[in-house]
Amino acid sequence: METRKTLWPALIGWATLMIATSAAAHNVTAGDAGYIQEIWGLHPGPFVYLGAKHMVTGYDHILFLLGVVFFLYRGKDIAVYVSLFAIGHSVTMLAGVLGGWGVNAYLVDAVIGLSVAYKALDNLGVLRGMLGFQPNTKAATLIFGLIHGTGLASKILDYDIAPYGLFGNLIAFNIGVEIGQICALFVILTLMGYWRRAPNFMSQAFVANIILFGLGMALMAVQIGGYLNA
Repeated sequence: METRKTLWPALIGWATLMIATSAAAHNVTAGDAGYIQEIWGLHPGPFVYLGAKHMVTGYDHILFLLGVVFFLYRGKDIAVYVSLFAIGHSVTMLAGVLGGWGVNAYLVDAVIGLSVAYKALDNLGVLRGMLGFQPNTKAATLIFGLIHGTGLASKILDYDIAPYGLFGNLIAFNIGVEIGQICALFVILTLMGYWRRAPNFMSQAFVANIILFGLGMALMAVQIGGYLNA
């Protein structure tokens, strides 16, 4: 039984790796893409649903959030970091779509993969050891939030949403993203709460963050490969 408790984080990590290397970050299903392209006017309900769906199925966001809250125990600290990520994500998503600017989705998603790896290294104390000081974790969370939002904006722009009702639909989409984020965070924190009670949590946490680093690097490699082959 103890062996299984020790191995389950690794097994989950490798299963996630298989998913990460076979899927495209910020992907929009064919049905959702068709709906986005065909509608005209304000439709807040469906866009809230699409935003929530994007968040709970966006493994890159989930992995980054996991890294952010991994060693946060106080509710106040969790709220601050998650809020910074949400603000960054929201600002660039709205600005990117409304301003009509976007960055190559492969390159943005490669940086998002890097953000996951960065947070894992931060959790492991590697960055502090390499740099000789602790990087500002709040600033990093906000910056990577801005990058995550840029990736989403780039993907949305690909689907050329009708301008009429666009702002309201984007606000609804963003509300959905935050709802999805809260749901994902609830699940993560619930599982982490049980896991942290394990007597060997710290040793497992070390392995889990190494796996998290590998997942981030794998995601980055997949996106760079997609960019080179596009």
